[in-house]
Amino acid sequence: MKSDFSSVFVLKGQDVHLDVQENVQLKESEDFKWRFGSVNIVRCTDTSSERVSPGYNNRVEFYKGNFSLLLKNLQQNDSGKYTAVVSGDKENTIIVHQLVLQERVESPVLTVDSNSTINGICNVTVTCRGQNTSVTSSCNSSTCSQVGRERKGAETSTVPLLSVYLAGGSIICNHSNQVSWANDTKKIVQLCSLKSESERDEENQNYNVGIIIFIIIIIIIFVGCVLIACQKLNKGRKEESINTDYASVGIPGNSQVGGEEQMSPGPASPTIYSMVGHPQPPAC
Repeated sequence: MKSDFSSVFVLKGQDVHLDVQENVQLKESEDFKWRFGSVNIVRCTDTSSERVSPGYNNRVEFYKGNFSLLLKNLQQNDSGKYTAVVSGDKENTIIVHQLVLQERVESPVLTVDSNSTINGICNVTVTCRGQNTSVTSSCNSSTCSQVGRERKGAETSTVPLLSVYLAGGSIICNHSNQVSWANDTKKIVQLCSLKSESERDEENQNYNVGIIIFIIIIIIIFVGCVLIACQKLNKGRKEESINTDYASVGIPGNSQVGGEEQMSPGPASPTIYSMVGHPQPPAC
């Protein structure tokens, strides 16, 4: 008998239901087993009730009506092959389930590398990062296309998938595996109005340079105004000093020397000539 095979992906900590996917009819001499590796998890016959391995007590539920098995609270060491077997004169494998336990994916991060608007069309280059993996894509208002190859970290065996696509006017960075997903989204219209990090750094640098130049110009103007004011003040002092010198010399006949008032000779004041007198004729 050819057995079926299936891969079953389960989120760590969850339960899983394993089915045989066919109608099993046990004969009197046959028994049914669910086996994990070399351990018989559960076994039963057509007439007897099921017997559960002590290591799986309270961890499994067996449904004899359809021979399905419920595994509870799965952990990483529960990954592996679970085989349904009917044994009698010979052993027939009914189905094999390859159980794969996975963790919940981390939330990805969508960053903008560059953006531009050409002829009214927004073009954005973004990078989607998540769990040692990154994808760079070029997007416009209608579609996204991957740029280069997907870059992965050291662990590549069970790395979740990253994808970038456009939906509803938003760029969506989706991080997923077979049991969980998470995403980060950005509106493409808003991205076109944003500046990339390098452009913002350049603008900040130009702004700082402009502020410095403006401050230097203000300082130069201030120093110039101070120098002009000093020159005018010095010139005013010199003119005042010259006028003071002229006032000290005065007009002849009405001047002050040594602080004493000099009076012009009046008619009542004797002069040298009046004191000496006019020459008189000799006496006879």
